[in-house]
Amino acid sequence: MAKDELVVAAVQLNSQLDVAQNLESCRQLVGRAASRGAELVLLPENFAFFGPEADKRNVAESLADGRITRALVDMAREFRVGVVGGGFPERSSDAQRPHNTLLVVGPDGSQLGSYRKIHLFDVELGSGGSYSESAATSAGEAVAVVEVAGFKLGLSICYDLRFPELYRALVEQGAEVLLVPAAFTLHTGKDHWHVLLRARAIEGQAFVVAANQHGTHPGARQTYGHSLVVDPWGTVIAEASDGVGLAMATLERARLADVRHSLPSLKHRRLPLKP
Repeated sequence: MAKDELVVAAVQLNSQLDVAQNLESCRQLVGRAASRGAELVLLPENFAFFGPEADKRNVAESLADGRITRALVDMAREFRVGVVGGGFPERSSDAQRPHNTLLVVGPDGSQLGSYRKIHLFDVELGSGGSYSESAATSAGEAVAVVEVAGFKLGLSICYDLRFPELYRALVEQGAEVLLVPAAFTLHTGKDHWHVLLRARAIEGQAFVVAANQHGTHPGARQTYGHSLVVDPWGTVIAEASDGVGLAMATLERARLADVRHSLPSLKHRRLPLKP
């Protein structure tokens, strides 16, 4: 049954190489969020393993019976909340290049949906580092919207944030809340994180919930943090401080309806344009 409000929490982590330790950190923070009233908890990208891209193939698992999947299911059941594992290695048809997959688990432990990251982070940032995600990751191909507690969630992961056409497709499929789990770098995050997240909220007239990694990780990789929640007007309504923690907010359906009614830009689109 549809709800008028949904309490969400974006978890901010400093994940490292040890899968068991990372998952225990996740469990503790999911529990903390649940104790504060969260109904949906979003974990960031690389929540279970943050290490060299090539090493992810050693962690890759099936969604049917993997230990990361089981941990997400156990967290959801233990704390009776929806849990979104924001990006972890899932086996693909190419053993050397697993998918980077997001999994949505309901409060009863059921798998409600998944999404494989479409846009892979292949960049040369100079002093900000170079990355070649595609060398060890297979890209996904399909957009995904999952319903939780009556709210339709549009799924994405990190670098997807730079591609507005993905979020337009999600909104066209009914998304009211856009989820952005990330391991956004310090180098790019300080200039682009807030701008892009607010833009996606404004143009999609949707809530945005973004969970990011923070701090230093193996290989001297640094992430920006600032996990946050944005309302459909583009206002940041919750933001995490530096370090491990939470950004929590209540998403109100009335706020979504008010923005879409008062400024009905989604109805005013005139595309495709004629040449």
